[in-house]
Amino acid sequence: MIDAHSLYGPLPDPAADAGYHEHPRRVGFFTDTSVCIGCKACEVACKEWNNVPEDGLNLLGMSFDNTGMLGANSWRHVAFIEQDRRLGVQDVELEGLPTGPSASDQDAAVVAEALRHTKRGGGQLGTSPADLPFPSLPVVDGDGQPGSRDGLRWLMASDVCKHCTHAACLDVCPTGALFRTEFGTVVVQQNICNGCGYCVSACPYGVIDRRPDDGRAAKCTLCYDRLHGGLEPACAKACPTKSIQFGPLDELRERAAGRLSDLHEAGVPEARLYGEDPGDGVGGDGAFFLLLDEPEAYGLPPDPVVPTRNLAATWKATGLAAAALAAAAVSAFAGRPGRPGRGRR
Repeated sequence: MIDAHSLYGPLPDPAADAGYHEHPRRVGFFTDTSVCIGCKACEVACKEWNNVPEDGLNLLGMSFDNTGMLGANSWRHVAFIEQDRRLGVQDVELEGLPTGPSASDQDAAVVAEALRHTKRGGGQLGTSPADLPFPSLPVVDGDGQPGSRDGLRWLMASDVCKHCTHAACLDVCPTGALFRTEFGTVVVQQNICNGCGYCVSACPYGVIDRRPDDGRAAKCTLCYDRLHGGLEPACAKACPTKSIQFGPLDELRERAAGRLSDLHEAGVPEARLYGEDPGDGVGGDGAFFLLLDEPEAYGLPPDPVVPTRNLAATWKATGLAAAALAAAAVSAFAGRPGRPGRGRR
């Protein structure tokens, strides 16, 4: 069993650093992409609760990924990644554990019976009828035994703002429109935002964007209003497979470590956690993920670094250089001999 605390140590406390002497436990998201079914319930729930404007009605030629990326009007984005990869060994050994929704034995029997009567026994991905209840379950051959699938696999993941421990968007905002909440999250106050866009370029994940109508920045608030009411965020509430899990961040890290250990023991060595390490370039994320491939496959930076990490040292060096220049100028003028007076004719 992997223990998150022993691996990474205690979590930072950004709320305390922001001046909250008494505050609730830091909360966040753990997104287990291995059980995401791409239903987009999180996207819909986010828009409905937060009154986020409509967008992404065009399919863009990218399968069902109609939103394309996170943005000012897409606070949750469900990515659909299609890969040309052999699936048979993984399916047989894990009996559907790493990908797809959970199902009862009865559901599995329905799928097996339907696949048994298909033309090729379901031996290739995509040959099963489109109306099967759980087409992502293990494939069986004509004798009802586990078969192999050589073809494509889908990786699905619901992306969101990471609510970084060291948030560059906070560092560069000139108006104070972005602030750290008592829950450790980062929120944009749109009535204060002047649309300068500094936060857009500062975010190492490319999360923040400006709305085209008024130019103001917008992103996930982790349903700050719901947290005040003791409710979980709308996206986590709507997720039918519990791919999106909400809670105290230290508890989520322990849960994620256990899930990762289970997958490794089940023969999924490519499973990994992303964004949970407080020692990374952003001090750890308030929203982290379990991935089944490299971060780049999901459009995530492999080694995110807050661009303002050297800001304090830069200002200090600039101040020292300015002081040295001023001292040199004063010294130069102070040591200059006085101008001799002109004699009388």
